[in-house]
Amino acid sequence: MASLSHSPVTFTGNLASGTSASDLLRSSSNGVSGVPLKSLGRARLGARRYFTVTAKVRKVKKHEYPWPDDADPNVKGGALSHLSHFKPLKVKPKLVTLDFEKPLMNLQKKIIDVQKMANETGLDFSDQIISLENKYQQALKDLYTHLTPIQRVNIARHPNRPTFLDHVSNITEKFVELHGDRSGYDDPAIVTGLGSINGRSYMFMGHQKGRHTKENIQRNFGMPTPHGYRKALRMMYYADHHGFPIITFIDTPGAFADLKSEELGQGEAIAHNLRTMFGLKVPIVSIVIGEGGSGGALAIGCANKLLMLENAVFYVASPEACAAILWKTAKASPKAAEKLRITAGELCKLQIADGIIPEPLGGAHADPHWASQQIKTAIVDTMDELTKMDTQELLKHRMLKFRKIGGFQEGIPIDTKKKVNMKKKEEPIQKPTSELELAGEVEKLKQKILRAKESSTEPPELGLNEMIEKLKREVDHEFSEAAKAMGLKDRLAMLQEEFAKARNSKDQLMHPALKDKIEKLKDEFNQGLPLAPNYASLKYKLDMLKEIFKAKNMPEKNNITGTLKQEINKRFKEVMDRSNVKEKIEALKAKIENSGVSRVGDLDQGLKEKIVQVKEEIELEFADVLESLGLHMEPPSFSDVKVKIEEFNEEINKGIEDVINSSDLKNKIELLKLEVAKAGKTPDLESKSKIQTLEQQIKQSLAEAINFSGLKERHEKLKADISEAMESSGGLDGSLVKRNLKEDNSKYDGSRVEINLQANRSVA
Repeated sequence: MASLSHSPVTFTGNLASGTSASDLLRSSSNGVSGVPLKSLGRARLGARRYFTVTAKVRKVKKHEYPWPDDADPNVKGGALSHLSHFKPLKVKPKLVTLDFEKPLMNLQKKIIDVQKMANETGLDFSDQIISLENKYQQALKDLYTHLTPIQRVNIARHPNRPTFLDHVSNITEKFVELHGDRSGYDDPAIVTGLGSINGRSYMFMGHQKGRHTKENIQRNFGMPTPHGYRKALRMMYYADHHGFPIITFIDTPGAFADLKSEELGQGEAIAHNLRTMFGLKVPIVSIVIGEGGSGGALAIGCANKLLMLENAVFYVASPEACAAILWKTAKASPKAAEKLRITAGELCKLQIADGIIPEPLGGAHADPHWASQQIKTAIVDTMDELTKMDTQELLKHRMLKFRKIGGFQEGIPIDTKKKVNMKKKEEPIQKPTSELELAGEVEKLKQKILRAKESSTEPPELGLNEMIEKLKREVDHEFSEAAKAMGLKDRLAMLQEEFAKARNSKDQLMHPALKDKIEKLKDEFNQGLPLAPNYASLKYKLDMLKEIFKAKNMPEKNNITGTLKQEINKRFKEVMDRSNVKEKIEALKAKIENSGVSRVGDLDQGLKEKIVQVKEEIELEFADVLESLGLHMEPPSFSDVKVKIEEFNEEINKGIEDVINSSDLKNKIELLKLEVAKAGKTPDLESKSKIQTLEQQIKQSLAEAINFSGLKERHEKLKADISEAMESSGGLDGSLVKRNLKEDNSKYDGSRVEINLQANRSVA
C-alpha cells in the first residue's frame, strides 16, 4: 500500500482524468511520493478525499534450496556437499527378503523367538542361541557361495542395495556434484561430480537409482535420457582437459526407451559417448555395482579396466527379455540367465571383466560400508597401475581391451545354406521301420558280406555301421514303448533326472538309496518285459543286431586266424630246419634202425627215454618260438586241468559277486565308501574306527560265504588233479610240462590274488 511520507492524511477517491500511471509513480520535488502535483493542489483547495493503492503478491512455494541455515563448514565431504540434494536416510530401510533367502529368515525367526523366551522367563538359553546362530552363519555361507545366476540377478536388483552416491559418500574425503548438460537439461538418473580419494582428485559419474519409491520416480529408476549421457560427456571433456582420472559406476537396467528419448537422439548420445571415451587421454575405471544393461551401461563403460562387484551382472539383454524372445515366456529367465553368462565370474573367464570386488555374505546391502571400502581399495590399486602408463600406452591399452573380446576359429568350412530362422529346426520324428523291411535290408547286407568274403575283399564297412545305428535306434524305441506299456516311463524319467543331478554334484559317489531305486526298477522292468505287447518285435530286432555284430567281427577274426596259422607254420619249419634239430633226429633214426626193432613197444627203456628227451627238447625250442609270438603251447594232458582251473576261478568270482550283491553286504560296502569319501585324506579317530569296523564286517562276511560254498574242498581236489597231471604228462622229468604247470599254477595263484584285490576294491 502506497502512503504519503510527509502528511498524515491519506487521500482516497478517484484520480483526475488526466492522471496517468506514469504520473502516479513519478515523484515530485516537494517530497511527496507517489502523488501528482495536480491532484495535490486540488486536494488542498477542495474537500479532503482519501484513496488507497494496493498490490497483491501471489503466494508461491518456497524454493527448497539444499544449503541449510546452520551449515556446518567441517561436514564430511566439504562445505560444498551441502549443495547436493542427496542426504542420508533418516529412517532405516524396510527389510526385503528374496525368495531364496526364506530358509534363512526361518532360522533368524527361531533365534529371535528363543531370545524373547529367554528374556521373558529369565532362563539361560545361551547354548541354544549360539547353536542356532552357528547354523544360521553356516547356512548363509552355503547359500551365498553357491548362488545361481538368476539369484545373483535378484541380489543386484535388491531395493536396499547401496547406490552410486552411497558408495561415493563412503569412499571420498570431499565430493561436489556437478549438474547440467549445458543445453538446458539436468538428468537426475546420471550423477556427476568431483571428489578426492587419498588426496587425489577424480571425476566421478554413475547411474543413480532411488532408495525408495519417491526417489526412484525422481531418478527414473536409474534409466538415463539423452540429457544424462550428454551431461556425462561434458564432464568427460572437462576431466580430460584438467587431467582428472575418471571413475564410472554402472547400475542401470538400460537407457530410457520412451518416445521422447528416441526423438531427442538416445542412440546418437550413446554412440557419441562410446566414440569419445576411446579417445580420452586420462585413465578410466568402470565399476558395475548392480546391473549393467545393454548400451545404457556401455555408454559410460568403455574403460581401461572394468571391475564388478561379486553379485553384479552385466548383460546385453535382461534374462526376462531373453527368455521371452527364445522360449516365449519370461518364466524361463533362470535358464536364460545361465545361458547368457552374465555373472562376474563368467565375464572374468571371458575376459570382458578385469576383476571381481568381494561383497559381504548376504550381499552389499548387508554391510554397505564394508563393500564401499573394498571398492575404494580396488580403485586405488587399479589407478596406481594405470597412472604409470603414458598417454599413447593408455589409449592402446583401452583399445586392445575391447579388441581381444570374443574368439574365432580359422579353417572351419562355412555353411552356404541361408539361415532363414534363428530357431533351430526340430528333427522330424522317424517312424519305426516294419519287421519285413528290416529283414529285407539285413538279408541284402548279409549277401554283400558273403560276396565280399568269396571275392577276398573287405566287407562294406559303411553299410554295416549304418545298419547297426539304425537297429540301435529301433531297439531303443522298442524299449521305450515297452516301458510305457508297463507304466514305468514316468519313474524312469524321474530316476534319469536324479541320476543326472548326482553326476553333476561334487560328490562323485552315488547314494545307496538311488542305487537301490535303479536296481529295483531294473528288476521290475526285466520281470515285466516278456509280458510287454511289443516283446516279440523287440526280441526279433535284438537278434538281428547280434547277427550284424557277428557278421562284422567274423571277417576280422578269420583274417587274424589265417595269418596266425601261416606264421606258426613258417616258424615251425624254421625250427625243424635248424642244424642241431636235424642232427638229433638223424642220430635217433640211426639208433632205431641199428636196434633192428620194427615196433615202438619193443624198444628198450633207454631208447624210449632218448626219444622222449629229443621230443621234449624240440617242444621246448618250439615253445620259445611261440612265446615270441605271444602264444602259449600246452601238452594235451594239461588242457583238462586248465579248464578245471578256469571253471574254479569263474566259480570263485561268481560266488564273491553274489555275496557282494546281497543286500546286507552291499549296504555295508556303500556305507564304507561314503565314510571313506567323508574322511578324505586325513580322517579323524572316529572315522578311522568306523572304517576299520566296516572292513572287518565285510571281510568276515566274505570268508563265511567262501567257507559255506565249499570252495576249500574244491581247491584241495583241484590240487590233486594238478599233481596227477604232472605225473602222467610226458614222463616224470618232462620239463615242458613242468614249466607249463608252474606257469599255470602261478596264474591260478595270481587269480586268487586278483580275486582278493577285487574284493578289497569293492570294499574300499
